[in-house]
Amino acid sequence: MNKIFTEYLDAHSLRKTPERFAILDMIYDNMEGHFNIEQLYNKLIEAKYPISRATLYNNISLLIEANLLVSHHINSNLTEYERSFNTGMHSHMICSICGKVKEFSDKNVFKAIENINTQSFLPSHFSLYIYGTCSRCQKKMLQDELKKIQKEK
Repeated sequence: MNKIFTEYLDAHSLRKTPERFAILDMIYDNMEGHFNIEQLYNKLIEAKYPISRATLYNNISLLIEANLLVSHHINSNLTEYERSFNTGMHSHMICSICGKVKEFSDKNVFKAIENINTQSFLPSHFSLYIYGTCSRCQKKMLQDELKKIQKEK
């Protein structure tokens, strides 16, 4: 991905700064799954790489534009990010109660999307979010309901 980012920066006449590559390397070497800016910032600070949040935000935008990072607005008040290079296509199931995110990959979903007649539209990627209740929250809800019924007796 360093090569891809370098080509992107060259194509847009942008500087190749150490900060930009430190952020990219931290994301691809140390960040698993979804993460937010604060988590990435803390990892950079732990690694003794002083960087401002403004620099981080600006470079996150560049990485998104270079298709090396994707942003998710899964929960209403928090933007999360995820590596997008060589990660395979996947979708997300989100628990509306606890916010847990589970990734899944289903060939039938991808085939259905490929078969959509987009006519003159050339799709580059897609996001699929399925909201519902995870098994843990379902179990807790059932237990709470049983407790409520027992109290009523």
